[in-house]
Amino acid sequence: MDQAEQLRNIVKMQSIPRSVSRVITVTSGKGGVGKTSIAVNLALQLQRMGKKVVILDADFGLANIEVMLGVRPTANLADLMFRGRSLTDIVMPGPEGIGFISGGSGIKELTSLKRDQIFYVMQSLAELDNIADIVLVDTGAGIAESVLDFAAASEEILLVATPEPTSITDAYALLKTLNRTKEFEAERTVIKLIANRVNSQQEGQDIFYKLSTVAEKFLNIQLEYLGAVVNDESVSKAIIQQKPLLISHPSSAASNAIRELVDTLEGEEVIKKDEGKGIKKLFTSLIHAKMRK
Repeated sequence: MDQAEQLRNIVKMQSIPRSVSRVITVTSGKGGVGKTSIAVNLALQLQRMGKKVVILDADFGLANIEVMLGVRPTANLADLMFRGRSLTDIVMPGPEGIGFISGGSGIKELTSLKRDQIFYVMQSLAELDNIADIVLVDTGAGIAESVLDFAAASEEILLVATPEPTSITDAYALLKTLNRTKEFEAERTVIKLIANRVNSQQEGQDIFYKLSTVAEKFLNIQLEYLGAVVNDESVSKAIIQQKPLLISHPSSAASNAIRELVDTLEGEEVIKKDEGKGIKKLFTSLIHAKMRK
C-alpha cells in the first residue's frame, strides 16, 4: 500500500467530533493591506464577546501573529506534526485569553508524515474543535500554494482589500486563481469582503461593488460585504507597540470599526456547526489536496 492510500484510509477512519469550531480564513490578494492586524483584533473582540478563539498563523516562515501580540511562542505546528507535542503544548496564550498557534513550516510536509504521525495529528486537531468556538486562520498573501490550499479548504473566507488599485486587482487575481483550483467549491464557500484603510464608508462600498461585479460576471462567485475599517494612524502605532489595536487604542475610529465588523460577523453567521465542518474538516481537505499534487 502506497503513502497516498495510507492517507486516504486514515482520513476515512477518523470520526468527526459532534461539537466543532467555526473556522474563518482571513486572506488577501497582496501583502501590506493590514490582513493580520484585522485578524488579531477580530479575534480579540470575539473573545470579549464570550467566544473561545484560537488564531492559526498559516503564513508559514513568518511570525506576524506573534509579533503583533508581543508574545514569543515556545512551540509551533511543526512540533505537533513531527515532535510528538500535544495540542495544548502548541496553543500559546495571548492577550485576554485568546490562543494562537505559530505555523512553523509543517504544512508543506503533510504528505511526508508516517501513518502513526498522521493519526496523531488528526486526533490532536480534533481536540481543537472541542476547545475553540472559533478558529481564525491567518494565511499568507497572494496566490501562493499554501494560501490557495487553505482558501480552497475553507467554507468561510474574509477577503481583505484596500482602495489601492493594486490591492483590488490582486484580490480579484486571488479569486480568479482560487476559482480554478480543483478543491474550491464556490457554492459551499462564503466569501466576505473587508475594505481596509478607507477614507469613508462609501469608499468601502465602492471597493465591494468593483470586486463583486467582476467576480459574479466572470467567475460566478458571489461576494458578501462585511464592512470597512477606516484609515487610522492608531493602527500603525499599535503594530509598533506590539499590542492589538483594541488594547492600545480602544477608542480609535479603527477599533470602533472592528467592533462593528464583529457584530455583523456574529449576526450573520451562516456556517452552521454540523458534523461536516470544523478545523479537522479543514485539515482533512488539505491532506486530500496534497495527495492529489
